[in-house]
Amino acid sequence: MDARSKPWRSVLYIPASRQRAFEKARRMPLDAVIFDLEDAVAPEEKLYARQLISTVLPTVDFGPRTRLVRINGFDTEWGREDARAAGAAGADAILIPKVGSAADVEMVAQEVPEVPLWAMIESPRGVLNAAEIAAHPRMQGFVLGTNDLAKDIGCRFRADRLPLLASLQLPLLAARAEGILCIDGVFNAFKDEAGLAVECEQGRDMGFDGKTLIHPRQIPIANRIFAPSAAEIDLSRRQIEAFDAAMAQGQGVAVVDGRIVENLHVATARQLLERAEAIEELTRMIETLADDTALDA
Repeated sequence: MDARSKPWRSVLYIPASRQRAFEKARRMPLDAVIFDLEDAVAPEEKLYARQLISTVLPTVDFGPRTRLVRINGFDTEWGREDARAAGAAGADAILIPKVGSAADVEMVAQEVPEVPLWAMIESPRGVLNAAEIAAHPRMQGFVLGTNDLAKDIGCRFRADRLPLLASLQLPLLAARAEGILCIDGVFNAFKDEAGLAVECEQGRDMGFDGKTLIHPRQIPIANRIFAPSAAEIDLSRRQIEAFDAAMAQGQGVAVVDGRIVENLHVATARQLLERAEAIEELTRMIETLADDTALDA
């Protein structure tokens, strides 16, 4: 399945140095997981974490979940070997930290041929160069690093993220211009479910494909908010039916709930239904894998 066709509602960071976390990920209703070799791993554990990636990814079945590995930067002593190990282990993609330009992407591309690449957009330079980064032929998606962005900009944290809006929208626009994915940054207060819901709703309404998460308890909220609602599914079906009926009568538009429906609305409706079907299929596959895992335990 093409990456853009998959659900990306919930993308959980897991420290790659914690072997138990790998096993737990198999039982979580996640769309994707980021095995983190960078910020979540202390320097003295870097080599052990890389070894776990090399051992676990080729042998453990994570089902339909997309498996990304966030490597250390190439300006560190670990970055190049991290990239080679992730590629050899069969990671679905490599997530490059602190990308400031397309040249940063090209260095990894040269080191690991063919593996899809993602970029952390987490600096002012990365935001301003998002268009050239998105245009790299190996680039598959962006992950927003909102904590680092806020630190570098010097802005304050607000519930509405108003000080960060430009830094969120520019990478999102660049991603959409190139047809790649874009995942929103993390919400730090993992016990604040109401706050997470508000931020997920904002990210969804802006157009992000999903949310990066730091704790399993955040998964259900992200899954719910970034999925089409029952009302949206019903409206999409009625729009398609009404438009098809109008076309059959030689008309170019239809009216549903007092609103004009044109072909662009129908295209959006079809995409929404396709996303709902993809989520339903992924959910079934994850539930089957969880059942099998429970039986094996």
